[in-house]
Amino acid sequence: MSFANFMGKSIGFAGYVLQYACVTHCAFEYIGDFVMCSGPSMEPTLQTNNILFTEHITPRLQRLQRGDIIIAKCPSNPNQNICKRITGLPGDKMRGQLLRSQIVPRGHVWLEGDNSKPPNPSIN
Repeated sequence: MSFANFMGKSIGFAGYVLQYACVTHCAFEYIGDFVMCSGPSMEPTLQTNNILFTEHITPRLQRLQRGDIIIAKCPSNPNQNICKRITGLPGDKMRGQLLRSQIVPRGHVWLEGDNSKPPNPSIN
């Protein structure tokens, strides 16, 4: 096998790898992704170590609704994702920490876990 032949095959293989990587990236970015749950906040609906397929098409085609389960960035640690249920939409009056009421601002939703015991709700 000559060097030119070897280089030609190597470049062809690299092209296939690049195409596969691009298709895979687009699929995970625009169609859906897999997420592993951890923590008790969504019990009993979701358990720790459940693997979810999150699809990315619906949020682009229709509005989020009360009751939807979403994956969002954690407000206290943006490097971490959280899995919560939408319980309030913009303009809704929600009961926050210390029983104070808050209005959900425009462009935000109120998120809570299904487990009534653990962490605090958040506006995202």
